[in-house]
Amino acid sequence: MDKDLTRFLGLGFAGYLIWYVLYEYFLKEYTLLDEYLIHSMVVSSEWALRALGYGLYEMNSTGLRWQIGIADSVGLLQVGAPCDGLVLFVLFAVFILAFPGPWKRKLWFIPLGIGLIHAANLVRVVSLVMIQFNSPQSLKFNHDYTWTVLIYGFIFWLWYLWATRISKAGSLGPVSVTQ
Repeated sequence: MDKDLTRFLGLGFAGYLIWYVLYEYFLKEYTLLDEYLIHSMVVSSEWALRALGYGLYEMNSTGLRWQIGIADSVGLLQVGAPCDGLVLFVLFAVFILAFPGPWKRKLWFIPLGIGLIHAANLVRVVSLVMIQFNSPQSLKFNHDYTWTVLIYGFIFWLWYLWATRISKAGSLGPVSVTQ
């Protein structure tokens, strides 16, 4: 195996493993990061659904919320910690950090990528709420397969963009995403 590939895979695996152990076993208990991400996802989804003309279940909660639903649907969609995007943000960031490239570009590409992943996840949640309202029997399939493929495909595309264009942009001249 190539030395650079071994370095990349080792750094990527070690970085993710370190984050996972630190977060799951030490930090998670003392932070509300997952809860805030979920609440943000629910509130943003509600805004988007209202903008699309949907009436929503009214939640009489002043605290952090985990559920969202269109009025008169079969129930509420619960957004859980595995779906808040945190793991995806970390995987993305670790990949970019482990892959060779200028630090100046990493400093803007990581936040941009995380923001885009969060936006894609928002589209995912909004669409799943709409699917639950219009075709509840399709919810599980779309949650488990359709959106898993789409979200991971999108992240892979961001990684590909980094690896083939942005990380090497200095040596290739101006970067154009449409090339």
